[in-house]
Amino acid sequence: MTDLTTDTSDIPDTAREADAATSPFADLDAYQALPRLGGLALSPDGTRLVTGLQTLNPEANRFVTALWEVDPSGRRPARRLTRSAKGESLATFTPDGTLLFTSARPDPDAPGDDDGPAALWALPPGPGEARVVAARPGGIGVACVARDSGDVVVTSATLPGADDTAASDEERRKARKDGKVTAILHEAFPVRYWDGDLGPDAPRLLVGRLGDDDDADLELRQVVGHVRHGLRHAVVDVTADGRTAVTTWDTIEGRAVSRFSLVSIDLATGARRTLLSDPDLEFEQPRISPDGSTVALQVYRRSTPDDPGDYRLAVAPLGRPGEVDNGSEHVTYREVAPGWDRWSGRPVWTPDGRALLVTADSDGRAPVFRVDVASGAVTQLTGDDAAYSDVVVSADGRHVYALRSAVGAPPAPVRLDPETPHQTPVHLRGPVPAPVVPGRLEEVTATGEDGTPLRAWLCLPDGADEERPAPLLLWIHGGPLGSWNAWSWRWNPWLAVARGYAVLLPDPALSTGYGIEFIRRGWGAWGDAPYSDLLALTDAAEARGDVDETRTAAMGGSFGGYMANWVGGHTDRFRAIVTHASLYALDQFAATTDAAHYWEREMSPEMTAHHSPHHHVDRWVTPTLVVHGDKDYRVPIGEALRLWWDLASKDTDEHGVMPHKFLYFPDENHWILTPNHSTLWYETVFAFLAHHVLGQEWRTPELLR
Repeated sequence: MTDLTTDTSDIPDTAREADAATSPFADLDAYQALPRLGGLALSPDGTRLVTGLQTLNPEANRFVTALWEVDPSGRRPARRLTRSAKGESLATFTPDGTLLFTSARPDPDAPGDDDGPAALWALPPGPGEARVVAARPGGIGVACVARDSGDVVVTSATLPGADDTAASDEERRKARKDGKVTAILHEAFPVRYWDGDLGPDAPRLLVGRLGDDDDADLELRQVVGHVRHGLRHAVVDVTADGRTAVTTWDTIEGRAVSRFSLVSIDLATGARRTLLSDPDLEFEQPRISPDGSTVALQVYRRSTPDDPGDYRLAVAPLGRPGEVDNGSEHVTYREVAPGWDRWSGRPVWTPDGRALLVTADSDGRAPVFRVDVASGAVTQLTGDDAAYSDVVVSADGRHVYALRSAVGAPPAPVRLDPETPHQTPVHLRGPVPAPVVPGRLEEVTATGEDGTPLRAWLCLPDGADEERPAPLLLWIHGGPLGSWNAWSWRWNPWLAVARGYAVLLPDPALSTGYGIEFIRRGWGAWGDAPYSDLLALTDAAEARGDVDETRTAAMGGSFGGYMANWVGGHTDRFRAIVTHASLYALDQFAATTDAAHYWEREMSPEMTAHHSPHHHVDRWVTPTLVVHGDKDYRVPIGEALRLWWDLASKDTDEHGVMPHKFLYFPDENHWILTPNHSTLWYETVFAFLAHHVLGQEWRTPELLR
């Protein structure tokens, strides 16, 4: 097995412990200040890779992203391209190498409101400053560029009564603002998504082309007008000639069920044609082939109470520009690699159109795979213990670039060969060096009650051994369809390792990367195989001499919080529980979450009756830290409030004292994202663990006193 951390085997224990003490992972402020890399775009000539680097602003209360250029050859150091207080979001390149990005920073040529929405900016390939080329009152959302023609396709949120001009939308927004109106009249479900309200505006599709004049703006023309839901969460691609766009189309049908169809849009006329639509399937993540004839996509067989569904990689003919939707004659898709039991991400075509490059969770990693379109043959290109993302390929097909991360390494740019199996990536010179984690990473295996092989990552302090075993934290991932295989800034195990804990990162039933039957083991039965798998892997970790089985805690967020709640009602083996953004009463959750149409397919009355943690709270004796954000619409705050009442009404003694605590964030969402709140989250969690797991005196974090 390849160790994901820096090799420190020849360093004396005392030196390693000194390094751990001075590590940025031992200081929460230093940790928050670590730069964070994300996103990747490649110029058409293949000479420039651009990525986003997130850093703290001067007040250390917000992260700001700047764009950096990385040399694909690996020879030159990375150089910074943008700088602003608002930050930038990576978009794409035009055919002449102009970099397009979005930013809400003020336009120096149009002074006014500094709090305006994100506009589309253009940075020329040679000397010159970035300038605004398109702005809309509702901001610029999705942006993609036709490879040959240079047509730019964008989405922009627009109020329903506005015509196709920006001025009309601005007038209506001003009327609402002046009237102090924030109300939204909904006429369909859903009404919100993650941490944001849906409406009253909705995305429209617009197209334009930059002129040859360096000062020319992108004159946007509306292609698709107001539709209540169609372009929400759209994933858009455009043919190289700029004639046709393909996008997911959010369709609302009976019983307030939402599903994704796939449509093509003639960008000259706005004529829309439904390519793929089926009440039992969803069509997602489209990518048009280089010759414009075919679309690669994901096909999702929708779940039922007894079936988790399945994602398959497929291709479908695009059809002719100008064909109009007649409501019945759709194209047919062909599954690619039908025997491959993995769920891939969004596909990327090779320039010759013969293969697709994808990433997929697989056995606790997320390699890059090459899938031959004709034969379906699958080749795993990367062979290390890493997770890859943001795959791009050079126009000549000679090189593949991606961001590589791992449980023990944050994202960094790398270069790959497009055909060599199980290769070692070539690391490029990114904007910042990777921090050295304060410990080592090993793999733990076990066997489920039904004989299924199980595995987990175990992060250990360097000094942990049989004489100094480390207390154990069981960290349960969310999803539930997910895997511990990549770096996490929000749940970073190395912060706990720097404080002397071992952290177990298990993949129980429902985890991705082990095949559909592994998911099926826990589908609709969250309290069965997922729970017993977690305990089996915990038993295996505790059997090690370098782990202290007498000092343990269980922690999880979202679905991981559900499992933490299930643990609370079913065992007292842990000294403490931390449950973040957790599902607690499934009967109320299924109807109040932002995506009830999805969850109701699994949460049948029988499932909620047998697997809801709130039925077992009377057996809950473990001290618990409950954490929740009020802007969490995926797992609404009512879950935490009900859990808190049930614990408080059961465990508060005659002096008004109980062993539990509730960390509440009025303005955070499913994740705790702002740096100051993230620091408080970690401080409170570590104080709670120190008190109950290590036996130390309780110390309230300074800013919470």
